[in-house]
Amino acid sequence: MPGGSPSSIGGRRRGDGLFVLACLLPALVLFAVFMIVPTVNVFRMSFYTWSGFSPDMRFAGLGNFTRLLDDEQFVRAFQNTVALLVVVTVVTMGVGLFLAAIMTRQRLRGRALFRFILYVPSVLSVVVIAAIFSAILDQENGLLNGTLRLLSLDGLRQVWLGDQQLVLWSVAFAMVWQSLGYYMVLYMSGMASIPEELYEASALDGATAGRQFFAITLPLIWQNLRTTLTFFVMSAVNLSFVLVRAMTGGGPDGSSEVLLSYMYKQAYTNSSYGYGMAIGVVIFAFSFLVSLLVSRATRREPLQF
Repeated sequence: MPGGSPSSIGGRRRGDGLFVLACLLPALVLFAVFMIVPTVNVFRMSFYTWSGFSPDMRFAGLGNFTRLLDDEQFVRAFQNTVALLVVVTVVTMGVGLFLAAIMTRQRLRGRALFRFILYVPSVLSVVVIAAIFSAILDQENGLLNGTLRLLSLDGLRQVWLGDQQLVLWSVAFAMVWQSLGYYMVLYMSGMASIPEELYEASALDGATAGRQFFAITLPLIWQNLRTTLTFFVMSAVNLSFVLVRAMTGGGPDGSSEVLLSYMYKQAYTNSSYGYGMAIGVVIFAFSFLVSLLVSRATRREPLQF
């Protein structure tokens, strides 16, 4: 009898289900142990006052969260994080798209070399990039101030990592430099899959390069752009922490502090582990909210070609 009896079909389905469960079980256990349990523990510890080392642990309820509202340094770190996310995301995505369009649509000599040079920073360790920019932006012997001195532009020389008005933008520049090439290559791969006939047909209708970009290229790589935008916003939060810790340590006077560096300082330097975990909960909620807003704001019907 083709297909077998209902009882044999049910037996095969149960066997398939057990096989799938057996394959997924190791991954589910690891996910629970290394993701869910630590996350739940962060939420739990945010309700306690604890140094992180002593046996004295006191339940504080929402005390750590109400304390955040009066913490000027936390507010400053939050503002710095938002400013970095907005500026770095807009510049990296905008310039990455622009360069990808030029690299893909224009016949440039040495295109492979330019692409290689722009991509190299994305494979370097973030700590190495922090060391490079610390050397470039050094007040006395840095490449930037040295070049300005050589060009007799001494009036433009600055204390790039020691000025409270400039230090955050110095970190932002390092973040853009590290990320730009990676996202440019991602956009180039999306643009390369667009059929050339679409551009030829629009050219016959008199469309300029700019019109082609906004009418053809951008809509057809929109899903690619949407995915990378969400990914970049989340990775920028982590990237800003490493660069700030390595380049400025949050200084001068906390002017370059970001949320993750401030959480680290409270939890592991100031022995305020519970307070640090409350900051961690805020970061979790902030990241989730930003991801949700980006996903909703960029939702479009996918176009086919």
